[in-house]
Amino acid sequence: QVQVMESGGGSVQTGGSLRLSCVVPGYTGVGKCVRWLRQAEGKTREGIATIFNGGESRIYDSSVRGRFNLSQDNAQNTVYLQMNRLKPEDSGMYYCMAGRWYGGVCTRETNWGQGTQVTVSS
Repeated sequence: QVQVMESGGGSVQTGGSLRLSCVVPGYTGVGKCVRWLRQAEGKTREGIATIFNGGESRIYDSSVRGRFNLSQDNAQNTVYLQMNRLKPEDSGMYYCMAGRWYGGVCTRETNWGQGTQVTVSS
């Protein structure tokens, strides 16, 4: 039932940076999780990063590890995805979702947002 809101996308050149925001009230505490996913044109949606344990723990997919960084601001009910050294293959629609963290899995409880578009040109 909870609605998330993604923002911060845009168009950049290869090597550039963007910071995406996900406003998700009530899901920044221990036992909750926020997960970022993306869907490139012509491809399926894939999970790329998850933050949980009150923001103390993070998991990154190998495709973004070392370039992307998760953080959260509890006062603002916001999770941030800092994306650095962007590549054309990072282009796509980026979504966030939130839910319960249990058994090593982030199970979605929120609705899907409309996403935010990221375009990286070569």
